[in-house]
Amino acid sequence: MTSSVTRPATAFSGRLALAGLFTLTIFLSASLLFFVQPLFTRIVLPAIGGASAVWTTAMLFFQCVLIGGYLYAHLMTRYLGVRTQMAVHLGLWACALAFLPLAMPEGWSYDPHRSTVVQTLTLFALGVGLPFGFLSANAPLIQSWYGKSGGPSAQDPYFLYGASNLGSLLALLAFPLLAEPLFGATAIGRGWAAGFVVLGLLLVPCALLARGGQAGPAPAETAAARPTAGRILWWMFLAFVPSSLMLGATTTISTDIGSFPLIWVVPLALYLLTFVLAFSNRPWLTAARLRPPFIAALAVLAVLFTGLTSTEQSWTLAGILVLAVFLVSLVTHRMLYEARPAPRHLTLFYLVMSVGGAVGGVFNSIIAPLAFDQFLEFRITVALAAVLLAGAWGRFSVRSLALGLALGVLTLLPLILGPVVLAGVSRLVPALVAVAILAGGLWALGRLGPAGHRGGMVAVLVFLLTAGLLINSAALHRDRSFFGLHAVRDKGDLRRYSNGTTVHGAERVADLTAARPTPITYYSAGGPMGQILSSDLGRTAQRVGVIGLGVGSLACYRQPGQAWHFYEIDRKVDEIARNPALFTFMSACAGDAPTHLGDARIVLEGQPEMGFDLLVIDAYSSDAVPVHLTTVEALALYRRQLAPGGVLVFHISNRFYRIELPLARGAEALGMTAMIRSRKDVSDEGPGVLPSTVVVMADSAEALAPLAGDPRWRPLAGDGGPVWTDDHANLLGILR
Repeated sequence: MTSSVTRPATAFSGRLALAGLFTLTIFLSASLLFFVQPLFTRIVLPAIGGASAVWTTAMLFFQCVLIGGYLYAHLMTRYLGVRTQMAVHLGLWACALAFLPLAMPEGWSYDPHRSTVVQTLTLFALGVGLPFGFLSANAPLIQSWYGKSGGPSAQDPYFLYGASNLGSLLALLAFPLLAEPLFGATAIGRGWAAGFVVLGLLLVPCALLARGGQAGPAPAETAAARPTAGRILWWMFLAFVPSSLMLGATTTISTDIGSFPLIWVVPLALYLLTFVLAFSNRPWLTAARLRPPFIAALAVLAVLFTGLTSTEQSWTLAGILVLAVFLVSLVTHRMLYEARPAPRHLTLFYLVMSVGGAVGGVFNSIIAPLAFDQFLEFRITVALAAVLLAGAWGRFSVRSLALGLALGVLTLLPLILGPVVLAGVSRLVPALVAVAILAGGLWALGRLGPAGHRGGMVAVLVFLLTAGLLINSAALHRDRSFFGLHAVRDKGDLRRYSNGTTVHGAERVADLTAARPTPITYYSAGGPMGQILSSDLGRTAQRVGVIGLGVGSLACYRQPGQAWHFYEIDRKVDEIARNPALFTFMSACAGDAPTHLGDARIVLEGQPEMGFDLLVIDAYSSDAVPVHLTTVEALALYRRQLAPGGVLVFHISNRFYRIELPLARGAEALGMTAMIRSRKDVSDEGPGVLPSTVVVMADSAEALAPLAGDPRWRPLAGDGGPVWTDDHANLLGILR
């Protein structure tokens, strides 16, 4: 009697242990897969620059390699036995060990005259291609092996995909919140390499159990159950929409707040969380029950990305944006789960999913920058998401079309009339009113049944199209490059150039015909930058370097006989600044000064000693912090390019970060003297002048003597925090 009880208990515990082994293996594999994405991007940032598009392009690489991994798994499980699969896969693992620990490929260097996208993809292929390809195949391959193991629920192994995405989610969050603040990239890379070795050892028993087990019973497959071309395209569409939305949100936020791991991984982590939630047998979590939050999120995304709200990016808005993308992605991925095929077609299903995600990456990273001169991809994807409102296709009634058209136009009214009627009130108010109108209208139309849902889709499409036409008519110039959006608009007496939601320079319209225009915004005569360039430091300098061109405002501080050099990563910015039909600072004051194109740090490293008397670092695009331009290695490079007694000048006005902290630590580590001035009250200089903060740095206090007697300048000392290096820099530690 005892033995009869013990045997089932032992068998049960053995089956649980088997499921636990597979769960642990797929969890570890997914953790390594998604941990390596921010890790390797962080390693190579000093070599390719800190633009937000670098991460989008990196994501494109990872998505494309994921397709290769899923295709590899699909073909192996289709044509090879488990024994052969194990031999081939472990052989690939052994080859990938040669790439460890992860590092910059030897001999690779950035060429500013070649495509940045192509060079970024090549860099990732050479540095991490094979290890990532190996890891990307594991999710479908391990699930396929589990289906043959005879373990619990082996006949429906999709639950392991939830464990896989949970591992991905935890790894993504662990990198910026734990690993990066505590360790350098080198130490993190060693830990990752150890985990990669352990994974190979865990795969061996998984394959052996799959070879020795029995496949669980599967439902009989009918011809109707086999995936049709239409069903495959539907899977691809459902994978495309959330992928494109996630990448669009990441680009939007990182352009204005910063391009660094935390900004990259939070949208991606929430995107993966939707897989964890959606790919599970939760009867209460269905696409139908998620329709109300889906409608609200869709309304938020539609209004935020009309281009008519004109709100500056903030942590609150970034949170709202990411939450809305999360809700839309959750519904879309749940629809994908509900459309999953029988386990026999599991690897095909994941292969198609990966293709759909990669198409989203290609659309955002390659097609959109070439095809559009503004940030249209987000609006297009929101419009495609609105198609999901329609449900099953059918006829449009005249009533639903009319109601949808009316709702789309009505939603526009607060955005058009709000700034006039509610002058002086935050622009968020009309945006919230528009969200309420659109969400409420979509809900009401949905109550009318299928025709009403289709009317709701029409409302979103009409709203986005009309808003796009209105915003296009407001710009004097609009362009786009790998590094962001560029727009020039007249607003009152000012002509302004913006990248993202941040104004990077302006000129008074009256000065466009002046012989020598007056610098404004951060560069007015009464501000710290204007003071430096108007003082003996600026007037007696023979050679001046400026990293970050903007509209060229600083050029009009140039004195006769001075040699000025500008450094600008984006050719489009240089074209805008030098076009006298748009701005006249450069043409009037420094038309003969060269612009050295490319990432400033890379360009300066390749130049002989320039002997600058003043080197201005004004490259904090939007409110982002280019970490690789702020580390102690970067400061040492700037110092080498100075003449004896030369001065470094950092313009660090920023809404989100206290950039003076890493600068003070770096100056202290290099034995340099630093001072800081913040100007908040600008009322005495008229419109167009903005508050600003500037840090100056030199080898000796004597070099800063022209500023030392001014009480507005105060010494800048280190706070005892860790010095930023190329290997270890913590942006979370300098948040305001």
